[in-house]
Amino acid sequence: MITEKQQTTLSKRISDLREKVLRAKPSVCTERAKFYTQIYQANEDKPVIVKRALALEKTLKKMTIFIDEGELIVGNQSSQHRAAPIFPEYAVEWLSREMDNLDKRPGDAFFITEDHKKELLKIAGWWKGKVLWDRGRANMSQELRDLQDAAIIKATGNLTSGDGHIAVDYPRVLSAGLEGYLQEIRYYHRQVKRYEREGVKKDHFYTALTISVKALRAFILRYHDLALSMSKHEINPQRKTELLTIAQNCEIIAEKPPQNFYQALQLTYFIHLSLQIESNGHSVSLGRMDQYLFPYYQHDLITGNITKDFAAELLENTWIKLLTINKIRPWSHTRFSAGGPLYQNVTIGGQTSDGKDAVNDLSFLILDTVGRMRLTQPNLSVRFHKNINNDFMMACMQVIEKGFGMPSFNNDEVVIPGLLRLGVEPQDAYDYSAIGCIEIAVPGKWGYRCTGMSFLNLMRVFLASLYDGLDRQSGKVFHKGTGHFRDFSSFEDVFRAWQHQIKYYTRKTVEIDTAVDTALEENVPDLLCSAFVDSCISRGKTIKEGGSKYDFISGLQVGIANLGNSLAAIKKLVFEDKVISKEQLLDALENDYEGEEGEKIRQLLLNFAPKYGNDDDYVDLLLRDAYREFISELEQYHTTRYNRGPIGCKYYAGTSSISANVPSGAVVPATPDGRKAFTPVAEGSSPSSGTDLQGPTAVFKSVAKLPTEKIMGGVLLNQKLSPATIRKDQDKQKLISIIRTFFEDLKGWHVQYNIVSRDTLLAAKKDPEKYRDLIVRVAGYSAFFTTLSPDTQDDIIARTEHSLTF
Repeated sequence: MITEKQQTTLSKRISDLREKVLRAKPSVCTERAKFYTQIYQANEDKPVIVKRALALEKTLKKMTIFIDEGELIVGNQSSQHRAAPIFPEYAVEWLSREMDNLDKRPGDAFFITEDHKKELLKIAGWWKGKVLWDRGRANMSQELRDLQDAAIIKATGNLTSGDGHIAVDYPRVLSAGLEGYLQEIRYYHRQVKRYEREGVKKDHFYTALTISVKALRAFILRYHDLALSMSKHEINPQRKTELLTIAQNCEIIAEKPPQNFYQALQLTYFIHLSLQIESNGHSVSLGRMDQYLFPYYQHDLITGNITKDFAAELLENTWIKLLTINKIRPWSHTRFSAGGPLYQNVTIGGQTSDGKDAVNDLSFLILDTVGRMRLTQPNLSVRFHKNINNDFMMACMQVIEKGFGMPSFNNDEVVIPGLLRLGVEPQDAYDYSAIGCIEIAVPGKWGYRCTGMSFLNLMRVFLASLYDGLDRQSGKVFHKGTGHFRDFSSFEDVFRAWQHQIKYYTRKTVEIDTAVDTALEENVPDLLCSAFVDSCISRGKTIKEGGSKYDFISGLQVGIANLGNSLAAIKKLVFEDKVISKEQLLDALENDYEGEEGEKIRQLLLNFAPKYGNDDDYVDLLLRDAYREFISELEQYHTTRYNRGPIGCKYYAGTSSISANVPSGAVVPATPDGRKAFTPVAEGSSPSSGTDLQGPTAVFKSVAKLPTEKIMGGVLLNQKLSPATIRKDQDKQKLISIIRTFFEDLKGWHVQYNIVSRDTLLAAKKDPEKYRDLIVRVAGYSAFFTTLSPDTQDDIIARTEHSLTF
């Protein structure tokens, strides 16, 4: 169990390191952009996969490295803490447009020097027309580009920031060591038949893989040299010893498997860091750390090689290192990821492969250290199951009470059966972890993008179904409808119109995904990530070419609650009770409920139509049926890896819409649920703000009616409680009981909590300097509240604040 001392105290070393990183202003680093540009310019004749390996090699060998005073875990992504590298091969057009205003953004601001601006403009000039954004757009038909530009289907993040959304095979990395991987690469490289077309491609692949893994080894050895050099000038005996230990650790893990917990954690971080330097994709996650690091931790404790306090310091140092990693995105993408999240997920708990409770002492220690640090990274997830250690659940409540939105909970009782139905082997299904926000995959065996493909704006689709296919926001008819709402004679006509439109837009999301995936595969293959995912090496393929064992992905559907509420309002108030005519509703929508008559209509819609989130079958089942129309259409399609090696190659639904509900709502006119034009739509699978009036249990029951077994991309549920609600131990036990009911009886998929009062949020918005450390749960991740844009802050403030009731 976690002691009160462990919960509240940080060593001076960790406190100083934490404060240093928190004080660092997000800035821009140009080193990676410069090195990649130089290599691409000098090697234009070489295959892209080899160019990328050479560019990574130069970056890892030449980039600035440093070791902070007092730090025990080493490795930096860029030349300064929180300085975001630029990845020019993905997108550069936005740089010239946005560079002068990066520090003036309403949220997620970055600071850039004039010299760096000039350097990046020169770099961007060379890359113009050669980047992923250009190639991906070129793969799209005009129709697809128009849908993207109209913001009905958004794939901006994929085109400007790559893939991510993955956890590699850390257990195998630790057991084999980097030399073990090089031996395997050499073995398969020798077998290549260079007289065959596939043999030529595999030759390039293994050549690039060898360059990349050797570059990583050299990168680690640079820290050995730096630590050794620093030790020679260090006068503090303790720090001198620490630097010599860092040097020794780096020397060993550059080739051999780690010999102890310290080395295993350091190698884990180096692998994670290198993936962040190689690719611009986010949600690169660390998998089940409490499982693959536990044997090292347990052995070191037994032999006296480590103390629990020192292990805690190492973990806390690692969490700080995760916070130093940063990404900069175009504003159009940033709005979908408010708060600058990296979604570096660590998963603890769950079950072993034989179904036993996997909670161990390291699970408690990871939970404790994350709770003490109170940072936005890592994004901590707990795998719940019906036999989970109850002391561990109470420890989770103690961390949740701290109010920074962690940990979140995923439910083994739903996820594992869902994975088995997809064809995932049992030992793999029991080893899944959370990736990024709340989505799931099997570490080291899953391809890129278990979720986070394109975003589909459900309310734009629904409004088009009322207007005979016309998208009022863009003025275009992308898909001719079944008629106009004013001519519909029954609710069945409305639902048929929805069926007709959603089938079209579902297909178009897949077409856009295919265009983007093809561009990613051809233009930005990732080598290190492919090396550490089974079975890329044996197949001689990158992840995008079909190297992984499994391949399942999802896009994200935004505005779920609004869809259900709009359907219920039309069915009840227009067609059944007839208190609103079709003409009145259309007039109110088109005038954004302005005027006395418009407000009267809006109040009827808000107050007299059933609302999702209150355990009302009338609306909940309408939403379920409408969502099923999307899911059934989606199940017909395959990913670009189909018939190329992996098991699955299928799509499934996903609701982990991060902060997309705010920018998605900003392009949606007024909707029939009473929502005003261009205001946020509902977040994740959560109810619309302020409409869930029957308490958290009623919300659970509504969410559980969704076809959760088909939404393997995640059923994200945010709930907000006041701090006083779980202050006492009996209140914490009550919350545990409610979660158990949701997960065990109702088969809920996920839940997470914001423990913060509305008054605190309002005060922080008014006086941000006094609330610099205030962290809130935005969606499937936490962020510093004061870094969020005002519209995202307002969306969080507006969420319903529940009390614990059964």
